Amino acid sequence: MATEELDLDNYTIIKEGEAEILMHKKNQVFYNKTQVNNRDISIAVLRTFVTKRKEEHEAMLSKRTKSAGKVSEKDATGSVEEEAPAESAVDNEKSNGECEMAEELCQDAPCSISEEQGKAIGGKVQRELKPPRVLEALSASGLRALRYAREVEGISQVVALDNDKVSVEACRKNIEFNGSVAKSKVESHLTDARVFMLTHPKEFDVVDLDPYGSPSVFLDSAVQSVVDGGLLMCTATDMAVLCGGNGEVCYSKYGSYPLRGKYCHEMALRILLASIESHANRYKRYIVPVLSVQMDFYVRVFVRVYTSASAMKNTPLKLSYVYQCIGCDSFHLQPIGRTLPKNNSVRYLPGFGPAVPQECTDCGKKFNMGGPIWSAPIHDQEWVTSILEDVKSMKDRYPAYDRISAELPDVPLFLSLHNLCATLKCTSPSAVVFRSAVINAGYRISGTHVNPLGLKSDAPMHVIWDIMRCWVKNHPVKAQAPDQPGSVILAKEPVLQANFARAVASLSKAQAKKVARFLPNPERHWGPKVKAGRQITSKHISLLGPEAVNGYLNHENEEEPEAKRQKTQEP
Repeated sequence: MATEELDLDNYTIIKEGEAEILMHKKNQVFYNKTQVNNRDISIAVLRTFVTKRKEEHEAMLSKRTKSAGKVSEKDATGSVEEEAPAESAVDNEKSNGECEMAEELCQDAPCSISEEQGKAIGGKVQRELKPPRVLEALSASGLRALRYAREVEGISQVVALDNDKVSVEACRKNIEFNGSVAKSKVESHLTDARVFMLTHPKEFDVVDLDPYGSPSVFLDSAVQSVVDGGLLMCTATDMAVLCGGNGEVCYSKYGSYPLRGKYCHEMALRILLASIESHANRYKRYIVPVLSVQMDFYVRVFVRVYTSASAMKNTPLKLSYVYQCIGCDSFHLQPIGRTLPKNNSVRYLPGFGPAVPQECTDCGKKFNMGGPIWSAPIHDQEWVTSILEDVKSMKDRYPAYDRISAELPDVPLFLSLHNLCATLKCTSPSAVVFRSAVINAGYRISGTHVNPLGLKSDAPMHVIWDIMRCWVKNHPVKAQAPDQPGSVILAKEPVLQANFARAVASLSKAQAKKVARFLPNPERHWGPKVKAGRQITSKHISLLGPEAVNGYLNHENEEEPEAKRQKTQEP
């Protein structure tokens, strides 16, 4: 449909980044302002992926070329007498060796190399890297696809899918509206994303899943559609399920049982990663997370997908069950598997257990068991550094830049200082004082991007409680019932004598620079909007606000008499 044919009076033009979309005033395909940071981060990660992919290809090509060169030199110097007459033969051997190298590279390298694009120059075969293709499986208005096409250099094609006719029509209008670059790179299809991904295995360098709710039904086909070394970007907005509101539903969707601890949002991230890994393992594939974040009302993970039957054996080492005490909220992790080196090989064995006794050693209560969750690192530090450098170079495009915070990469889940004090019914030490005590005891500690009051530490729980016992000795509490978890904990003498002297590393980087680490609410009544096509009623005031709901209902009431008149005339 040409842009001139559109009646722009019925549309609102929304500009985000370098893309513009036409939003119908009836809001048939919704625009969610709170997802701007989601799209900004996705573009930053995608830029880094394009750069890394190119670097990896060049490094692999250089490595294979050197190895092929050594082989050809060895063959050439094998016979000194025949060196001169066999010069042309040596060149042929070198060329053949590099052809074999290129074939191996096509099989092993985590990137797609076109056989037809190989150019033989001076007896050397050079393989050109194809520009990456992106699949946005659930596009709605197409805003994300348009931003990828216009803001990320080097992308050849963005395929936008949706199974809703209104969404696809809106997406095609927006492609036309965004000019020649969008029309040359973005294409929209009306189809079921699951069927499309299953019928296009290993064809897309990047697959983006951003559904309304759970992505669980799309994961099996998504891990098959992405190429080796490709990037899978996945969002989950069903946080009530992932955070323990409906544990049985979470288990049916993700194969993991959540716990309702203070760390539930990070556990949601790790449940999603474990689920993606499980789906990938069925096809001899595995994932490597490069960035995982919890923002606003959703979690977003970025993982690379590789194929290797041998590397897949390490999956049990990356997963753990979680035991959480029902009394004092202490938690302990139980790894699913372990390895045992034997001569030049490695044996894969089940993990040692049990990790905890029947009753908590701190307060004497029982444990709840959850998981399995992804207990390996959820970020790649090299990637995070590269993403930050890219974001820093175009800081004005990323309003959340100054609020990016660092956290310990190898420590799953976190503690809540206020939760510890609530158990003991004591006044809370400042974060700096508590951090200093942990650091002086010889352990590491950091904040977390998930919770402003969360603290990640590799200190075991008995050390944490000893520090709190020492704190209570200096800040006494009122007597409690002897069967309370806090009373049981305080009845024991601390083994470790805590040192609360100010430690050098007790201030985080954000605190030292006096920078806010968490974004303010993006707007009033922010959160997941009403699903496209669902009728808006007065109960949606908490989501959309009274002005938007009343305006929509008044507009509907103006058209209602005519509709009712038609119905009465039909009989």
